Amino acid sequence: MLSRRRLAILSSLSLAAPAIASAQSTWPSKPIRWIVNFPPAGAADILSRTLAEHFGSRLGQPIVVENKPGAGGMLGADIVAKAKGDAHVVMMSSAASHGIGPVLYKDVPYDPLGDFTHIHLVGTFPSVLAVNGNSTITTVQQLIELARSKPGEVTYGSGGNGTMNHLVGQLLARSAGVQLTHIPYRGSAPAMNDLMGGQIVALMESLPTAIGYFNAGRMRPLAVSEAERSSSLPDTPTFREAGFQDVVSTNWFGFSAAADIPRDVALRWEKEIATALQSGQVREAFAKIGVKPGTLGATGYTDLIKSELGRWKEVIRAGNIRVD
Repeated sequence: MLSRRRLAILSSLSLAAPAIASAQSTWPSKPIRWIVNFPPAGAADILSRTLAEHFGSRLGQPIVVENKPGAGGMLGADIVAKAKGDAHVVMMSSAASHGIGPVLYKDVPYDPLGDFTHIHLVGTFPSVLAVNGNSTITTVQQLIELARSKPGEVTYGSGGNGTMNHLVGQLLARSAGVQLTHIPYRGSAPAMNDLMGGQIVALMESLPTAIGYFNAGRMRPLAVSEAERSSSLPDTPTFREAGFQDVVSTNWFGFSAAADIPRDVALRWEKEIATALQSGQVREAFAKIGVKPGTLGATGYTDLIKSELGRWKEVIRAGNIRVD
């Protein structure tokens, strides 16, 4: 027979279980803090606000989108990493903050895998090499020839050190055997402004951020970084087609939460994000900016991050790439 003490313990546990289940079932119990680790108007911001608008009142609490740019997306990621166990803190994780930065920088304040609950791949898209719409440069080859004739004088901008766009530019320079001077900016908007203002020669930018400027003729795309042409820029060649076989990369963003959140909340988020990405409204919004909706759930997205960490570590090592 059970002792009185064991009966008392079992009784207390049985009483506590409904309370725990009830506490979890009330999630969310306060506004959700959605961290965007890049400035407004960039790809991360556009995708985050598109999804947040889709959710609307669906979760029963408002979603507060906060832009926390800096350090190639790592500043915002660190905020989420420090919110361990808080089921009301989420973010748009990225190649910069979870695939490149952790193997490019020496002192990264978080573990890109252990300090997060990775939930779903949100979208993929290429980086695009661009010049001013009035530039006489019309091909990648012309830009490279200019760089050969003026070593170190040809500049290209990106939205920050350690971003995918930064490293794609370095891949191009290494593949072509030329020196391209990288100019990092605090986000895409000032970088594009300087390109259009003539302060820099070229820009490596994410398609979702730049597509409006391409359509308006204010910037000219020279090449895209994915293995196949983008349906949004069907007349723009890939770097491979332009003769640079090693310049292939896919930019990605995903949805992640703080580590150690309740499993039922993580599963709820995974289902909600998957449903949102199948929404006609969301898919239409993504298509307008050249983004392919993600299809990887929690396991697949976590595996992608592991793979990207390994890939970029090798690229950085082989190319002796350093932050400026």
